[in-house]
Amino acid sequence: MDEQPGLSDQYRKSSPWPLFIAVGLALFEVGIVLADVLFPVAVGGMLMFVGSIVGILRESEYIDNPWKAMVVCAGLAFAVGGALWTLTSADSVQLRGTAIVVGGAVLLVGAIAGSLWQPTAA
Repeated sequence: MDEQPGLSDQYRKSSPWPLFIAVGLALFEVGIVLADVLFPVAVGGMLMFVGSIVGILRESEYIDNPWKAMVVCAGLAFAVGGALWTLTSADSVQLRGTAIVVGGAVLLVGAIAGSLWQPTAA
């Protein structure tokens, strides 16, 4: 009987990030659909989605510093959210843009705080 069913000897471990990406997108959409009461859920779902993307990049060693990647993602969020908010007149699309911009602001503050309080190697 195999002690680790489902895992190949080729891979050292399985990653939890795909689950968090799916949950983050689902929370974002639920928060947009029920925006009257669940707008913070939309922002939280966006943060979970972006944080999971940065986690995947860090785990697979494409990036060394996750805080820099979060700053880049915050900039992308400002650009995409701002474009959705200004270029469309539909309320639901503007709401998505607002949620993305607010999430980008939280990402930027979190990335700056995380990079300032990151322990340094001695």
